[in-house]
Order: sequence, then C-alpha cells, then structure tokens
Amino acid sequence: MDFYKEINFNYAITDQLTPGIRRIIARNPSKFTFHGTGTYIIGTGQVAVIDPGPLIPEHINSILSSTKNEKITHIFITHTHKDHSEAANYLKEITQAITYGFGPHAKSSNKFKDENEESGDFSFIPDINLKDLQIVKSDNWSIQSIYTPGHCSNHLCFKLIDENVIFSGDHIMGWSTTVVSP
Repeated sequence: MDFYKEINFNYAITDQLTPGIRRIIARNPSKFTFHGTGTYIIGTGQVAVIDPGPLIPEHINSILSSTKNEKITHIFITHTHKDHSEAANYLKEITQAITYGFGPHAKSSNKFKDENEESGDFSFIPDINLKDLQIVKSDNWSIQSIYTPGHCSNHLCFKLIDENVIFSGDHIMGWSTTVVSP
C-alpha cells in the first residue's frame, strides 16, 4: 500500500491540545469508538505517536501530513485492538520509528471464543516490550508506561511526565464504560 501518494490534507483536523500534544481523530466512528479513535502526537521536531489507529489511508495520511516537517521516532501502543494499533506496522515502515507496547495480543485460552478477539491485532509485535513504570526519553519529552490490564491483557496507559498528562487508551473513556475482556 502506498498511502502517501494521495494525501488528503482536508481529511482530519489536528487539535493542538497543549504546546506538546496534538490529537487527530480517525474517521472510524462506532459503538466502540464514539467519534473515532484518538491518535496523539507528542513533542516537536522529533515526535512520538501514541496509538496510530486503524489502517485507514486517510488517517495515516493525516498523521504524516501533520508531522511532515518533523521526524516520527517512537510509536507507542496502549493495546492491540485494531482501532489503536493496526496502522503501527505501516507507519513504522515509512518512518523507521521504534515501536513500544506491552507485548503481542493474547489469544483466548478458554474453549469459548472471546467475542472481542476479532478486534485483536495479532500482527503487531512491539520492538520494545515495556514493563510497568518504565520510562522512555527523547530530547523534548519523557513518557512513563503504566501497566493497566483490564480492557485488554496487554493494556498500558502512558504518562507524559513533562506535562503530567495520562493517555488512557481505552482503559478510561469520557463517554462510556469500557469493555473488560475475559
């Protein structure tokens, strides 16, 4: 797939939440994603992406166009549901960024198929497996991982230490309760 050839600069709005945090909402609204999955760009110059989102060409183009004069060096994944991690491998291929997460998506071990397993992204395996309270630093930001199993067994929240902000993935939602997978 060569998404970058046909960039649609009008696809999504990038919200500047703080001087060091930008948000892009993927156009994948559903009963599970509300208006769409939030992708966050951290820092300036050399940036990190938290939850690059679903493999939707327009969304990936929005990430790339929002960072066109910058370098994506880190990709953080809160958990391996497709709406959060599916674009990570493609974005890594384009940018050569290092991917971070707790680990790959776990397969259900019980005899009853987990209904949420179909949303699992089994193709994402992080370059770096993060543990609870591990810190990753760049020149202009520091992010700490917080292990928060519940919504998914490999769920992490990320604390942007410099701004005292938590990125909760799907562990905490502002519009609904979250699904807790068995």
